[in-house]
Amino acid sequence: MNSLSKMLADVVPADEKEKGDLTKMLQFSSSLEDPFSRSQFPAHFTGSAFIIDAKGERVCLVHHAKLNRWLQPGGHSNPEDAGDMVVTALREALEETGLKVDLHPRAPRPFDVDVHVLPARKTEPEHAHLDLRFLMVARDPENLAFDPLESHGAQWFTFEEALSTAGEDVVGRMIRKTQRWCRAHV
Repeated sequence: MNSLSKMLADVVPADEKEKGDLTKMLQFSSSLEDPFSRSQFPAHFTGSAFIIDAKGERVCLVHHAKLNRWLQPGGHSNPEDAGDMVVTALREALEETGLKVDLHPRAPRPFDVDVHVLPARKTEPEHAHLDLRFLMVARDPENLAFDPLESHGAQWFTFEEALSTAGEDVVGRMIRKTQRWCRAHV
């Protein structure tokens, strides 16, 4: 069993969507030749950071330039990440928000898993992102910034504001999951 499969084996799904996505990820983890390469189709693994403040009262979202919607920071693995999706998520968090973040010390790793399909573009066919999401805490929430080449902005939201801004889809599921977890553990 590879390290990715071991990490996935420890995930306890919070709902039916996550349970189904976990099943797909386990299948892909053993069948994809290069699971961390963005040129691996029909799917590849990605890493995301769901960033909260130290009190567990706010969440940071970025307004994604290409998709034109509010999402958690995250993205593709780089070769130097060596297939470590924690490294990918930490790097993406810094690149997209300017924040120094740490994995939440008590949160499961990964905190959440999600499979979502991206539409075809000029250079890529339709494909799935197998997203491993990690709960992170900002050390310096006042230093929030964004890279205008990647997003239209980055912002701190209360959980209620984030839900009304991001919508009720998979991002909303993640916001609600994080809010429940923070109420119980932060």
